[in-house]
Amino acid sequence: MPKIKLGHKSPRIDMTPMVDLFTLLLTFFILTATFRPQESAPVDTPFSVSEKPMMDANVMTVLIAKDNRIFFNVDNGPDTILKFRPKILTEMGKRYNIEFTEDELRLFEKTGTAVGVPIQDMKKYLASKDSDEKIALEKGVPIDSTDNQLALWILFTRQVNPAADAMIKGDADVEFPVVRKVLDILQDKNVNRFNLITNLRAAEVTEEQIAE
Repeated sequence: MPKIKLGHKSPRIDMTPMVDLFTLLLTFFILTATFRPQESAPVDTPFSVSEKPMMDANVMTVLIAKDNRIFFNVDNGPDTILKFRPKILTEMGKRYNIEFTEDELRLFEKTGTAVGVPIQDMKKYLASKDSDEKIALEKGVPIDSTDNQLALWILFTRQVNPAADAMIKGDADVEFPVVRKVLDILQDKNVNRFNLITNLRAAEVTEEQIAE
């Protein structure tokens, strides 16, 4: 009896499941990713040759705009379940007898933008949908002796997140007395170590320096 010969078929790889999985993963990462918020005020930082990268978490940043306005920013921590930002805002509200709703706290947490308004205007700022109105409210965080709100933001940040490191990002043309005031506030709250945020400039090395 003759043998039955089976037909030979070339192998076929179906990539459809892999493409579906890739699309699903891409959609998941896009929806869950946290994008770096745009700064409230443009800051033209000075140059340096330091190559130390900025940290992504456990950072509180004092921004000094060119017009000497003060902004303060803090992240949510290395894990989103920590929710440092709404906790800090809650403490600021208690200090000024302002009760923030859950929606306001959630909005403050998700935006991640720097604080540039007095705490008394925070509710109005969070509720506003008009960008022009928001800009008008951003008068800067008060640092005067009668109402030093920057000192309180730093204090409550350190209480909520003791691991937070301080950074200063100031415009290259900012007036020195304002910088001096910010440094005094940090030292008054026992923050004696901080980093300066600068733009990277390539170091120029001359032939004489190489010979030495």
